[in-house]
Amino acid sequence: MNHFPGFTQDDFNVFTISGLEQRMEALKSNVSPKLEIAAQELAPYITSITGDEMFVHVAKHARRTTNPPNDTWAALANSKKGYKKLPHFQIGLWESHVFIWFAVIYESPIKQDFAKVLKQNLKQVREHIPADYVWSKDHTKPEAIPNKDLSDREFENLVDRLQNVKKAELLCGVHIDRHDVVLQDHDAFIKKCEETFHKLEYLYRLTKEVE
Repeated sequence: MNHFPGFTQDDFNVFTISGLEQRMEALKSNVSPKLEIAAQELAPYITSITGDEMFVHVAKHARRTTNPPNDTWAALANSKKGYKKLPHFQIGLWESHVFIWFAVIYESPIKQDFAKVLKQNLKQVREHIPADYVWSKDHTKPEAIPNKDLSDREFENLVDRLQNVKKAELLCGVHIDRHDVVLQDHDAFIKKCEETFHKLEYLYRLTKEVE
C-alpha cells in the first residue's frame, strides 16, 4: 500500500465492531494505515501552503481501557513531538462520514488569544469560509454546523466559548458522506483534501497573529 487506495464501506463498518481490542485491531490493520498514507501524501502540500514543515501523527487511542473509539484520524502539525497543543489539520472518519479539518482543540495554550484574533476578523472569516463548510465545537462528537446555517451572533458565541470555556474547541472543514464516490478514488480524494486545506490555511495563518 504505497499510495492511498480509497476508503471502502468495510472501513466505516469498523465502528460497529464491539469490544475495544477487536475494534482497535481492525483500526490498526485497515483504517489507520490508509489515513497515514493519505496524510503523508498531503504533508508536502500543507507544508508548501503554510510555510511550516508538517509531520504526521496517527491517532493511537492509547488512553482507552474500556470503550472502543467511535472515530479515528491522522493529524498534521508542525512538530514531530505531537499535535494536540498546536493548531493542526486532520483527516479522519466516523461511521457516517469522513472529516477534513483545521483544528484548535482544548489542549491548545493559544485558544483564548486565537479567539481574540477571530473576533477582530469575524467578517473576513465568515466570508472566507465557504457556505457548505462546517464548524464544530467538540471533536469528540460527529455533529457539526454548516457555515451557511450559523448567524453572525451564533458564530460569535462559538468564538466566545473558545475564549471562555476550558474544554472548548473550534474545528472547521468538510464532512463527506461515507457513500460519496470521491472517497473511493485516490486522485479525487487527495484533490478534495488539498482544496479544503487551501481554504483552511487562512485560519492557520490567523493563529500566527496570536501574541
